[in-house]
Amino acid sequence: MNKTICPQPDKELFEHTILPSLHILVFIVGLIANGWGLNSLRNNWRKLGNINIFVLNLGLADILYLLTLPFLIVYHLKGNKWIFLEEFCLVTRFCFNLNLYCSIGFLTCISVYRYLSIVHPMRTMGRLTTTHSVVISIAVWILVCAQSSPDMSYEKIFMNGSKCFDTTSYEHSESYLDYTIGWTFFGFCIPFAIIVGCYGHVTVVICRSETIDKNVKQQLLKLLAILILLFLLCYTPYHVFKNLSMYSRTLISKGTCPDWDHGVFIMRQASRGLVSLNSALNPLVYLHVYEDMGAHLKQQLQGGQQMFSRLFMSNSCSAPVAQSDPDDL
Repeated sequence: MNKTICPQPDKELFEHTILPSLHILVFIVGLIANGWGLNSLRNNWRKLGNINIFVLNLGLADILYLLTLPFLIVYHLKGNKWIFLEEFCLVTRFCFNLNLYCSIGFLTCISVYRYLSIVHPMRTMGRLTTTHSVVISIAVWILVCAQSSPDMSYEKIFMNGSKCFDTTSYEHSESYLDYTIGWTFFGFCIPFAIIVGCYGHVTVVICRSETIDKNVKQQLLKLLAILILLFLLCYTPYHVFKNLSMYSRTLISKGTCPDWDHGVFIMRQASRGLVSLNSALNPLVYLHVYEDMGAHLKQQLQGGQQMFSRLFMSNSCSAPVAQSDPDDL
């Protein structure tokens, strides 16, 4: 295969500095936020209805990915040298895809359930049970696993096991491009269209309705804004520039060096950092799926502030009063 050598961009800044820094931030914030969210979910389990099943699975998918981040952090800080088992490289990349597309899947399920409960409340009343939510959740996990499994068959270990790539080699870039385009369409474009369609209709209904409480309207509109933000910030750039990057590598493997390869590389690296943020931003859904969770978080923060204030005042009062030296009088 005639592979053209293109000018190489500076990879150290992105892969050895920015990416590990973002991963460290996502790991810390994501664990705290998801831990708090799952704890709040447990305390309000019966109040959340059938959507709690999807929110629970969304949190589990996030935690599964977050637990692999320390290994990726070490990988990038070591100068992109994989020091762990080669098989674990595949597991790490698989967990990333599992988190990404399960997150999209469960966010879609939450949107559909919200749509049905608001636009068609009489038709769905009593028909959407916990069993349905469990079965749908299992189906999402199975479909995403089936969708992500072919990715494991592509070569990801290079240079005697020292590299652990998230895509594949130049030799397989053309077939991988076909695979990732299909992956993008079914795993991202269709769910995004469903979410926009559901919440677009919901927005029209709640804006026209005079019976829906104002606070409920605000809660639903905030949830819509968060979902759109997640897709525009985290998911859309990742899929766009991943496909462009694979197309560029396909052209390079055929002997053509595109002028836009350098720009695509930079945006591709940036999108890799942004997509990892979804595990830290997904807990925002907890706040707006159930309105009392926001009040619960505010109450916890106020309690922590009061405890800190009491501790500070206690330390101030217990501090010894300075005595004047007789020689200073």
